[in-house]
Amino acid sequence: MTAAGTHRTILAAWRIEQPRLITSLARMLRDVPLAEDLTQEALVAALERWPEAGIPERPGAWLMATAKRRALDHLRRRQMLDRKHDMIVRDMEEDQQVMPDLDAALDDDIGDEMLRLVFTACHPLLSREARVALALRMVCGLTTEEIARAFLLSEATIAQRIVRAKRTLSDSGLSYETPHGEELSRRLATVLEVVYLIFNEGYTAARGENWLRLQLCNEALRLGRVLTSVAPQEPEAHALLALMELNASRAAARTDAAGDPILLLDQNRALWDQLQIHRGLQALARVRELGGAGGVYALQAAIVACHARAHTAGETDWRRIAELYAELAAILRSPVVELNRAVAIGMVDGPEAALEIVEQLAHEPALKGYHLLPSVRGDLLYKLGRYDEARCAFEAAAALAGNERERDLLMRRAAEAACT
Repeated sequence: MTAAGTHRTILAAWRIEQPRLITSLARMLRDVPLAEDLTQEALVAALERWPEAGIPERPGAWLMATAKRRALDHLRRRQMLDRKHDMIVRDMEEDQQVMPDLDAALDDDIGDEMLRLVFTACHPLLSREARVALALRMVCGLTTEEIARAFLLSEATIAQRIVRAKRTLSDSGLSYETPHGEELSRRLATVLEVVYLIFNEGYTAARGENWLRLQLCNEALRLGRVLTSVAPQEPEAHALLALMELNASRAAARTDAAGDPILLLDQNRALWDQLQIHRGLQALARVRELGGAGGVYALQAAIVACHARAHTAGETDWRRIAELYAELAAILRSPVVELNRAVAIGMVDGPEAALEIVEQLAHEPALKGYHLLPSVRGDLLYKLGRYDEARCAFEAAAALAGNERERDLLMRRAAEAACT
């Protein structure tokens, strides 16, 4: 394997294992920022050792063993005197002796442990924005660039939030736990936001060669299912689960054999997972039972349910979708929601009506650099027969897109407009 190939393999392995490493170390050390630092040190060690020694048979076990050794060194350097730290050292030394069983141990209760890590990162002592950024950085290993894309903010702003949040956690001595009662309710909204952003990054990856990162989707789904058991009377927890289940049901139809994206209206609906759709609709029914049909996630789930119920693209109830987006816009007031509403309006009242809305969004600061704005605009212009303008819009969208598959799709659409 070439040096570049080894480097990519190391980063891929570390990205897959990072959440589990941080979760396990945070549980042992009761210090989330320290756990992340030690995980980063394990990556550095892999970058130094693996190019010469080769990729280990079990990369996750190697990374965990290395991170644990660094943790032991750290604890010993501090010359821990109190009983709590002595117990931690003994537990970790015992774990070192059973390293062959490490991969199995990593999977034990990982859903609950991962959720505990999210709740810790989402402590009310931190600002909402800092909570979400820190959790995304630690739990799913998103880069600063990817988190900035999710927030539609600059990388520098996100980096500052993460640094401040980690310092606050380190200085405060916050407990590593899943809260209960009123404390759980105080953190729940941010936790839900984090889980959904994890899902979104998996559903449409911000960067890289793959449009889908199914591991992240599945991790978010698992966390969502645990959340509904932790907070069974919270309608938005069930609504988020419904939203993720319904979206995930389309995964098999969203790419072709080569991994290239297939747009919603062109998907083979026979490939949609009917069991997952059933689970999503059941969760949505539970939301209505709990009186939460007007919540942010409930409205989004209701929108996706309109697609899930349609056996063909032509049967989609676009008018109802437009109404739901209008309800969502009234409580969320997001330019991204308004952009999505424009797409629905275009399906109901025609592309000209939709284009009028899109043109009004052109100067929204939050959408500067957001590739889906020129992408939607290009699609509407194409439908109106304004092919040269459509080509320019698709090319602009491709220039902004970070994902290679999505960029290629947009360039194909630009070429199609140029040839029409």
